[in-house]
Amino acid sequence: MIYINEEKVSKIKLKEDNFFVAIDFDKTITARKSCDSWGTCESVLGEEFTRKTELICQKYAPIELNYEISFDEKNKAMEEWYYSNMQLFYDYHLTKAQLEESIENRAIIFRDGAKEFLNDMFKRNIPVVILSAGIGNVIELFLKKNNCYTDNIYIISNFIKFDNVGNMNKPDVELIHTLNKTMKNHITPEFEEKISKRKYRLLLGDFIEDKNMISKEEWDKTIAIRILRYQCSTKS
Repeated sequence: MIYINEEKVSKIKLKEDNFFVAIDFDKTITARKSCDSWGTCESVLGEEFTRKTELICQKYAPIELNYEISFDEKNKAMEEWYYSNMQLFYDYHLTKAQLEESIENRAIIFRDGAKEFLNDMFKRNIPVVILSAGIGNVIELFLKKNNCYTDNIYIISNFIKFDNVGNMNKPDVELIHTLNKTMKNHITPEFEEKISKRKYRLLLGDFIEDKNMISKEEWDKTIAIRILRYQCSTKS
């Protein structure tokens, strides 16, 4: 089933100089069958690490998809999940060199047309904010590997920090997860200046919560496209 808000689409006329893009990464820029940005390091940290991440996922993934529990309960669970995953990287002594190696070992795959879309946005000088609850280092390395990390792109995500010799620093307590990834709270003044005079937003994501990448008061100026993880999409 495909739903299109015809009234909104007819009112919002996107032109090269009047909008910017806010887009999710995992399963939006990348394909449904692609390895996600959290899973890339499994290839360099071993089977025991992988088993532990799977156990964590089994505990928290059903909560993420449960829309009958309260926001506060789910938000607390998401904070625990994301910090547990990041702490696991730290416990298994992830290095900068290993993270860079993992990009070569794991199958991160563009969704059909995604690379062409990013290249087209660059050619048209349209700002693109990639807002992801994944691993920002992986996103940046993947885009660089594919010659897509251009100066119109700004990444908001969970960046792993390393010390001077390439060892992972202890993870931050505050991480971006599915319930708190809002552009308003994380954009830098420099990039905000690039988009401040653009009236409209084009938002793309695969989770229903991705709509919150744009603040609620700006939804009437936003064309939102939900790319479902299976066959259809919705536009509003």
